[in-house]
Amino acid sequence: MQTRHINRISKQRQQCSPILFVFLFCFNSMICLKSSARWSNLGASLILASRSMDTILNPLRIVSYAEKDQLFVGFQEVFQRLLDEILKKESRRNVLSIYGMGGLGKTTLYSTPDLLWSIIKSIQGCSEELLKLLKEMSERDLETHLRDLLKERKYLVVVDDLWHREAWESLKRALPDNNNGSRVILTTRKEDVAERVDDKGFSHKLRFLNKEESWDLLCKKLCPENKMGGIDLFSPLMKKLAEEMVDKCKGLPLAIVVLGGLLSHKRGVDQWQKVKTHLWQHMKNDSVEITHILSLSYNDLSFELKQCFLYFGIFREDEMIDTEKLMHLWLAEGFMPRMREVHMEDIAENFLHELISRSLIQVADTFFDKILTCRMHDLLRDLAVQKAMEVHLYDIYDPRVNSVTPFRHRHAIHTQTQRYLSLDVSKLKVRSILFFDNEFKNFDYSKKFMTFCMSFPHLYVLDLENILFDGNELPDAIGNLVHLKFLGLSNTNLFELPPSIGKLKSLQTLEALIFDNCSCKLPPQVAQLTNLRHLVSRYEVPLQVDRLTNLRTLKYICCDQWKDTDASGLVNLQELGMEKIRKSYSLKSIGSLKSLTTLFLVCRYGETFPPLEPLSSCENLHRLWLSGGIEELADLNKLPTSVTVLVLECARLKEDPMPILGKLPNLKHLELSWAYKGKQITCKGNSFGQLETLTLGNLEKLESWHLDTTALSVIKSLSIFGCLKLKKIPENILR
Repeated sequence: MQTRHINRISKQRQQCSPILFVFLFCFNSMICLKSSARWSNLGASLILASRSMDTILNPLRIVSYAEKDQLFVGFQEVFQRLLDEILKKESRRNVLSIYGMGGLGKTTLYSTPDLLWSIIKSIQGCSEELLKLLKEMSERDLETHLRDLLKERKYLVVVDDLWHREAWESLKRALPDNNNGSRVILTTRKEDVAERVDDKGFSHKLRFLNKEESWDLLCKKLCPENKMGGIDLFSPLMKKLAEEMVDKCKGLPLAIVVLGGLLSHKRGVDQWQKVKTHLWQHMKNDSVEITHILSLSYNDLSFELKQCFLYFGIFREDEMIDTEKLMHLWLAEGFMPRMREVHMEDIAENFLHELISRSLIQVADTFFDKILTCRMHDLLRDLAVQKAMEVHLYDIYDPRVNSVTPFRHRHAIHTQTQRYLSLDVSKLKVRSILFFDNEFKNFDYSKKFMTFCMSFPHLYVLDLENILFDGNELPDAIGNLVHLKFLGLSNTNLFELPPSIGKLKSLQTLEALIFDNCSCKLPPQVAQLTNLRHLVSRYEVPLQVDRLTNLRTLKYICCDQWKDTDASGLVNLQELGMEKIRKSYSLKSIGSLKSLTTLFLVCRYGETFPPLEPLSSCENLHRLWLSGGIEELADLNKLPTSVTVLVLECARLKEDPMPILGKLPNLKHLELSWAYKGKQITCKGNSFGQLETLTLGNLEKLESWHLDTTALSVIKSLSIFGCLKLKKIPENILR
């Protein structure tokens, strides 16, 4: 384990100039393993430190304590140098640039307008009005708009994998130098871009790993639970084979971790020897080209896993992919094998984890033990697209060709949607259409768009995310797509769905999470969709969800729409998210959800929860998020003992919750945010015996923390922020 103190921090907020954080993407796993707001990793430490770029002086205000990231090898000195440059007391806007070839630690590719759009939307949100405004702006207009937003603000912008100096020149004009210590971190593959962005800035070329670091990285990939012993767990001959193979990777991290992922799924000397033999057949200049290592890892997958891997290529390059949506798409596409007594979603999750363990997919963001988003390295995506084209799995529309391949039944449209809609596709047997074109925002084309979709009566998948519709309405003709299994309407302007949606009897997933947190009016006919497994929507009117007995996910439901539900029939429901809860409401019906594993409950602003006792009946509940006031500390005694992840937000407790929470026998992750108004917390005896991560956030009156030596015995990560009065951290937790 290691401890990291961030030893500069803001004074009281009102005494500081505003600090704005704008992140396009953080570095990938070779530089900082995860980018997360939970501060418990090296990448987050960089972000944490930037909160205090020029300010003061107390190492106890923000503390990050975490176990060393498993695959953080070879770049510690780069990280420390970046940290030093960010914290340097230099008022001018400073640009820190890092460059190196693909596979060393950079992923995101943007056009210049995309860069400006991304930053503006991260500051202002993503309302319909803003999208229309941005659509009408020229590049120079976008520059001016962003410059006005950042004027007088302190900011940190991270731009990953910039390819052209021209894009930087445009971005530079939009990032004002307010002489307040703002910083820009930029990564690129091109040395001339890195060295010319700022004559006085910091520029660093990422090197290849040396022999020792390469071996260290492979060992950590092969034996993540035994970092010290590493490959010594294997036979001497296997160790020799591994040494020979990693040496041919020539220090390229991506090649090493993919090789490690492949070897980790092989057992015995014979299988490792076969891997080596294959690699040696493609030797060139005493090294193995990374494309051959990637291809070998792909060829080792089962047929079903190959389909799932190739499907990643259908998304745009460097897309942050929502893992739940991804798995729902896999289900709709029919990629999951049928197995007795095993749910398809469980198979999909196992597939995702195997692709991650093989280092073919990167985890981007998590909610403790749950993977929220993932991404694919661009070199691996190139492989996925190439192989997918060979087997005709899908077609990514290329406007330069102005046609689509008739043998490919899945279409992804990344650009030039209007031109795609003008194609003659009447003879094509298309099964899936996914739109990713953020520039398609013209209301005039919405009816033509739906007419086009009606040309494909056998569609299984239709993803319309980000499309704006004429009159804010989805045409009734959507009901003709009776074979549809996945319908994606998130981030659209559809505030009401037509009754014809009830004709989609095969529908498994309906995502209608309208932008700007608005509600969508679902027709009562949705209750007729008895095959529906995942419903993600804020809907206004009561809906007979108790008839949807196959539901496994129900998120963003308002409690007023739930209160009359007979939940006893929802025997498959595993994830429930409920909003706008009042004190007068009863949670009794939730107690009948015996399969529930994840529960998010959010009160109306300023409201408190009703009694929590019914939750004790949810015997399989693992993840629990409570956002709202809790009047009685004793309510926490009613939490089910099965809980492993607990977040208490805005609970405003007057008494110390730690003595009660410390008794939860399976609790591994705990976060308290604005949850306690007292001055002291105490962890006694053997409390929190299983707790691995603890986050204390914005406990504004907290002054002291008493910790017995036997408490928190297996803690791996501690994050503290916004606890400005806390005088010290217990010494025994820092050992």
